[in-house]
Amino acid sequence: MILNFFMYPINDKKYLKICAEIAKLQSISLSSAKKKVEIQIAKKGSKSVEEKRQVAQDLLDICQKDEANKKSSSKILDGLLKTLDDEDNFLTED
Repeated sequence: MILNFFMYPINDKKYLKICAEIAKLQSISLSSAKKKVEIQIAKKGSKSVEEKRQVAQDLLDICQKDEANKKSSSKILDGLLKTLDDEDNFLTED
């Protein structure tokens, strides 16, 4: 299955607002959030602006659930970057 990544930009304000909210929740850029949504749109074969807006809203709902369940990418990274109390100054060399 070949996905067409050269889609025409969607200039719908509601769509862009949803993408901005996705970007905020995932701590990514707006263009990355739009790309994620566009990939989902291509997979589902959505054609109208309303369908595309609904795909973006569905992705936003998933991001909000992940945020509520402490599964957001920024929270996972924060957890991985914590050190143990006795290893604060430990440094490995290659």
